[in-house]
Amino acid sequence: MVRVECPVALNSYLLKIRFKRWGKVWAQAGIRLHASDKALKLEERDHRIGSTLYQISLPSRIKKTLVHKRYSYKKRVASRPGQTARLPASFLLECYNPESHNVRLSLTMRSVDEEVKVPFQELFDLTPGFHRVRVGIEEITKRLDVRYPFTVDLIPNDDERETTLYFGLMEFVEETPQPIEKTHTLKCIVWDLDNTLWDGILVEDGPSKLRLMPGIVDIIRALDGRGILHSIASKNDRDEALQVLKNFQIDQYFLYPQVSWQPKSEGITAIAKQLNIGRDALLFVDDTDFELEQVKSACPDVQVMNAREYRTLLEMKELQVPVTEESRNRRKMYQVETKRQDVSASFGDDYIAFLKHCNIQLNIRPLTGENLQRVHDLTQRTNQMNFSGNRYDRKLLTSIMGTPYLDTYVLDCEDRFGSYGVVGFSIVDSREPRMTDLMFSCRIQSKRVEHAFLGHIIRKYITEFGRDFHADYRKTPRNAPSGRVFADIGMETTRIVDGVSSLVFYRSREIPDDGIIHIVDRVDRSTALQ
Repeated sequence: MVRVECPVALNSYLLKIRFKRWGKVWAQAGIRLHASDKALKLEERDHRIGSTLYQISLPSRIKKTLVHKRYSYKKRVASRPGQTARLPASFLLECYNPESHNVRLSLTMRSVDEEVKVPFQELFDLTPGFHRVRVGIEEITKRLDVRYPFTVDLIPNDDERETTLYFGLMEFVEETPQPIEKTHTLKCIVWDLDNTLWDGILVEDGPSKLRLMPGIVDIIRALDGRGILHSIASKNDRDEALQVLKNFQIDQYFLYPQVSWQPKSEGITAIAKQLNIGRDALLFVDDTDFELEQVKSACPDVQVMNAREYRTLLEMKELQVPVTEESRNRRKMYQVETKRQDVSASFGDDYIAFLKHCNIQLNIRPLTGENLQRVHDLTQRTNQMNFSGNRYDRKLLTSIMGTPYLDTYVLDCEDRFGSYGVVGFSIVDSREPRMTDLMFSCRIQSKRVEHAFLGHIIRKYITEFGRDFHADYRKTPRNAPSGRVFADIGMETTRIVDGVSSLVFYRSREIPDDGIIHIVDRVDRSTALQ
């Protein structure tokens, strides 16, 4: 039995147990609920006491007596009658099966009263991979009165070989439902023009009589500094409307403006497509209830706001985002992308030739304090190319950065047109090796960057370890198109557990490389291992 420190686990560690035949985990049990933070403190205190007794230099007879007294005390505490007024919701078991075969694990809860003959039993068929199972308290109490002392044991069945399992929580729990946060970060504000961005109607009043709404330029500039993009969806004459924006000297803030006499929902859809973001990342601002309702009807995933509320934009929760040097330059990056698209058109159908002309360079660095904020920003914003679905806060990123066996890769990209900034983040557990996280910014989608990085990492670990390379992929409707990169590179699915596909690249296969992306890898694994 080995305690394995694991900062990302709910109780900060895992328990690795190797069972010989007939081996089992056994504990005296009782029902007393504590708040999770108090429970962790009690367990940490008990662990410190146990470690001290194990390490202290005392005559073996005295040490044996102290250990026995401690064990007897813990057993008495566990045997005290539980609280009848408040029962847990379930028994929660977290278990990782690292074996290549299924393991049948039996859970038994038995009263210490010898007159109670029938125990509660449950059998779990654990496929290879992670499992989190709950046994409802109502099922347990059908067989067992948990108000009185009982024991719990776990036994691997039907296996003459030694069996290794990793355990997380093995606890009676009451789980508090967390409210679902319906708000999410908005990436672009789409403005109407007449009586929204400016006071007046262009076709009726003419350009000379139009005036910008009070304070609206300051709001646009402030949001632009946060990395929030802006665009236009307006029913007007396109050339005349764009000229008015130039006259007001604010035309540079608006990407892919859609000015026509078509429904505004069509313009909004076109903006989302050209920015390569989901429509649910857009906010549409208009002064007319008819237009707001038309957009809500045709694009229910787009958030809308009446123009009279525009002064509240800076305080909107959905627009509170981390500000980094990269976010301040986000609009300029999109403007550079427009230049790339113009050059791409000159190559016709030969897209590969255009990519080679771009001279794309992918720079790979480890996660550090200097780039942690930019990585945090990326993890909060990425949806279409987030292959784990994880959203890391700064505290967890710091913990990951300090975990020796977790190799981190921060990706930034540049080409002959300019910099893309930080475009990707990945985590590889070097013990297997297994890529547990991979995400990219949509700015590099379809540029073969994801193919180049994945091939590079697979080659790196197969060369060093001489073993197959594994990866986790949680497939969603949003990331499914981008997720084809795993099949493109030659990875195969071995199993699916709790919605997460376990992929493998066999070391005997040839790793594809189309030679489009130049890679500069500055991650020194020898330093990480130290």
